[in-house]
Amino acid sequence: MSGSFSIALSGLTADTDALDIVGNNLANLNTTGYKDTTASFYDLLAQTAGGGAIQIGGGVSATIGQSQFTQGSIQLTGGAFDAAIQGNGFFVVQDSAGDTLYTRAGNFQLSANGTLETATGQDVQGWTATNGLVNTSGAVGNIVIPANALSTPTATTEFSANLNLESNATAGTSAATFSAPIQVVDSLGATQTLTATFTETAANTWGYSITIPGQDVTGGTAGTPSQLATGTLNFDSNGDLKTPAPPGQVVVAITGLADGASNMNLNWNLYNPTTGASTITQFAQPSALSGTTQNGVAATEITSVSLSNGGTIVANYSDGSQAVVAQLALAAISNPQSLISTGQNNFQTGADTATPAVGAPGTGSRGTIQGGALESSNVDIATEFTNLIVYQRSYEANSRVISTLDELTQDLLNLKQ
Repeated sequence: MSGSFSIALSGLTADTDALDIVGNNLANLNTTGYKDTTASFYDLLAQTAGGGAIQIGGGVSATIGQSQFTQGSIQLTGGAFDAAIQGNGFFVVQDSAGDTLYTRAGNFQLSANGTLETATGQDVQGWTATNGLVNTSGAVGNIVIPANALSTPTATTEFSANLNLESNATAGTSAATFSAPIQVVDSLGATQTLTATFTETAANTWGYSITIPGQDVTGGTAGTPSQLATGTLNFDSNGDLKTPAPPGQVVVAITGLADGASNMNLNWNLYNPTTGASTITQFAQPSALSGTTQNGVAATEITSVSLSNGGTIVANYSDGSQAVVAQLALAAISNPQSLISTGQNNFQTGADTATPAVGAPGTGSRGTIQGGALESSNVDIATEFTNLIVYQRSYEANSRVISTLDELTQDLLNLKQ
């Protein structure tokens, strides 16, 4: 009869463990990226009798908890570094001991030294841009985000001006002269303002002069423009530029800049390099500048950094430009149920875990990343409350077995009296 007691006792132990699992699931109902754990029971065989014809059970084994990696709902948060995985995969993180861990919780933050971390201090792994390029084929490492950094300036080498010169202007009148400012960037990232002045000298013929303020070059006189280039533009009867003929590049040289920047050799493009159309026309409309382009980049400061869809981390600069500074990595694991929970929303590989395939989101079998969002816990409260009732009834039933066995044992002892 002692075996009967142990059978019922194993049921009580298993139900207690199962109730612990349910309690833990409910406690993590609002934990970001938490995965529901289910209780599994296995029967025990104590002995066989009658040549194997009779099998007597030994109760139930200790409860085994298995994490269920189903998709949790994605909630928009607007957090600058929040990320949610849609589909398969795990974020790759590294703890202070250098061990690699995996998590579905994407509530990241910046550390004091600019590294991207989890809410509990593990370093998020991915690729940091080098010279403006992200190489997702290389090894992953800590993501380091520049803070309040200046971008390296790039000096202008070519520019163009889209403008119209009035075809019916009379030479010698105010309408026959038009000036347009053109901004270029020097090697120090400073903006230099050139002035293009056009003067009609005859029908369909305009002279041009490119100048820079005298105080902006060494040897110049403040208030007196220093001339950089001159020439003549000829238009056909349709108002299109005829000479200079395509490609129509005018060399504009700037030497001895007052701010100490390098000398500049600029190409003024009079034709669109893609369409071949002239950027300067002569139609019967008032002379006007519609826009300028140049390929220089001024020194700009990072104003904000945020995580975007796809797991890219984008820096926004003071001039309105953007640049990708890092990329998050995802790990695809074919048998995630074999992972071992280490707490703090993290998992480590177990003895039977397949080798994680680390790569860029949206490639291979890896899911995608949504920026400014978090994956909620996949615990279903209705299911957990149902499990509570089931395990409670099972516990009561096993308790009744022990009570019954106790009464039978007492009756057996009373036979002596």
